[in-house]
Amino acid sequence: MAKPYMTTLPRLLARQAEERPRKTALREKEWGVWQPVSWQESLRITAEFACGLEALGLGRGDIVILIGNNRPEWIWAELAIQGLGGMALGLYQDSPAEEIEYVFALSECRLVVAEDQEQVDKMLSFRGNLPNLAHIVYHDPKGLKAYEGSVRGLCSFNSVRRLGREKCKDCVDRFRELSRKVKPDDPCLIATTSGTTGRPKLAVLSHRNLLSMAHNLGKYDPKSAGDEFVSFLPLAWMGEQMMAVASALLFGFCVNFPEEPDTATADSREIGPHFIFSPPRVYESIAAKVAGDIMETTPFKRFLYNLCLPVGYEYVDTVFAGRTPSAWLKLKYFLADQGLFRALRDRLGFSRMRSATTGGAALGPDIFRFFHAIGVRLKQIYGQTEIAGISCIHKEGEVDFTSVGAPIPETEVRITEEGEIVSRSPAVFLGYYRNEEATRETLTEDGWLLSGDAGYFDENGRLVVIDRLKDVMHLKDGTRFSPQFLENKVKFSPFLRESVVLGDGRDYTAAILCIDMAIVGHWAESRMITYTTYQDLAAKDEVYALVREEVAKTNASLPEETRIKRFCLLYKELDPDDGELTRTRKVRRKTINERYGALIEALYTDACALNLQTEITYQDGRVRQMCGDIRIEDMEG
Repeated sequence: MAKPYMTTLPRLLARQAEERPRKTALREKEWGVWQPVSWQESLRITAEFACGLEALGLGRGDIVILIGNNRPEWIWAELAIQGLGGMALGLYQDSPAEEIEYVFALSECRLVVAEDQEQVDKMLSFRGNLPNLAHIVYHDPKGLKAYEGSVRGLCSFNSVRRLGREKCKDCVDRFRELSRKVKPDDPCLIATTSGTTGRPKLAVLSHRNLLSMAHNLGKYDPKSAGDEFVSFLPLAWMGEQMMAVASALLFGFCVNFPEEPDTATADSREIGPHFIFSPPRVYESIAAKVAGDIMETTPFKRFLYNLCLPVGYEYVDTVFAGRTPSAWLKLKYFLADQGLFRALRDRLGFSRMRSATTGGAALGPDIFRFFHAIGVRLKQIYGQTEIAGISCIHKEGEVDFTSVGAPIPETEVRITEEGEIVSRSPAVFLGYYRNEEATRETLTEDGWLLSGDAGYFDENGRLVVIDRLKDVMHLKDGTRFSPQFLENKVKFSPFLRESVVLGDGRDYTAAILCIDMAIVGHWAESRMITYTTYQDLAAKDEVYALVREEVAKTNASLPEETRIKRFCLLYKELDPDDGELTRTRKVRRKTINERYGALIEALYTDACALNLQTEITYQDGRVRQMCGDIRIEDMEG
């Protein structure tokens, strides 16, 4: 019997258009109004664009690169090239030109769909080095009128559709005919890996990879055609591909696109999505914003929050300890929910939330505990780009703060003798594009995918992820610790945005911290502390005293041997453009060690300050030098 996922993404689009032609497939907010697009209309637009691509000479095996904010045109263009037997390759919209040029050169891409003038300008800045790039397609015409006729191969999304209509009598029939020739095991998507150790690799996935994962995830985290989903994270991220493309086509729910990234929270609240899948940084920023807003609200609301939140913590701690809450505790939690948590969930856009999941990196247990306390049933997902995003998830009713759940159906997970997590499933990728050596290092001959993560199974059969194998550290006395775990504990403070914990081969752990300027800035203003820039604010004695208290709170929950003994506040934020973080905001430790080597050494001496010089890179590629004194604080004596 054929598996339900043994089909292709374009064929699922055609099937949804046939079964529910007038149901809304996509919805985009434009000029303050939600604009719906039915499944039938979505198929027609995709088919016209596909026929236009065919007229431009694209077909089987070709790659179309997509870059820009989340827009319906991204989905239509992706499905169009997949219907021709080609592959879609998404790039993060804030990627610097140098990184984009590298991917273009490696993929030998002939056509790119760039959202607007900003992205078109990036393409033009290095087009002279890419002889294969023949066509640049845009779908936001603002600012591009002056480019008409002067830039070779530049055309609008609608003009490609128009070309398709001119070349095909019936674009939908032609699209159906072409998509029937595409097989489930054909490659359809190239996803960039996070690139924590250098330039990103290009993971190639098939229709079967994506749809098997969506199908099996749906068994533990059900979805239906009546659901609403808000797509606000970059479509270049595998998690967004899993939800906004593969799952949406398989289950038929509606995908909503906010008007702008800055309006995503407000737009999401209007929709009231039924589920959300986001990396930890989203939940961390939400928790930090709530904590920051509470500091600025009225005394009564602050009193209510401080009264109800401990009740929420008491309730979830009881449940997760395996005990049944008493009648009195249930009543207290009900009153707290009615008096505060329900309104808070609505304010956050979680009023209809049935399932909230997170993956891509470890999420601190304190963040988990906070969301469950306010009534958001947050679950951890574990996986990697090379397995279409997901291999484990918390089952309903089996959520805990330390594990990432159990393997989903058709997925095997085991721990090697070295302690590495390896997995095998129908979703394991085809290999890295034009990188056989890296493929052999990651994928065994019998289909096991090496994760590079250290972990173990607990007594309940749930997977516990410790950290990256190469990142697990040992103090000089042999004490083993996970820097990522400590970093997540520290970042639970609303005042801190990033942290890098050090200590490998050293006598104690130390940390380089970055404040959250918005929240610390409000805190400073409320205390009449004047400042001018981020650098000025981070150097204030009062801010150091504040952060020292926050680190002390973290230390109180840690074993004596892994407590942070010294820290400093960096005079700039860690930034992906400077190579310090990946696009999904994972720390690139090698870059940190190289860039801030002198500061790291100072943390392990008696020095109380250091004059540090570094450089920052703007999105347009400009570089400027930055220097200043950084104070180093002792946590003891």
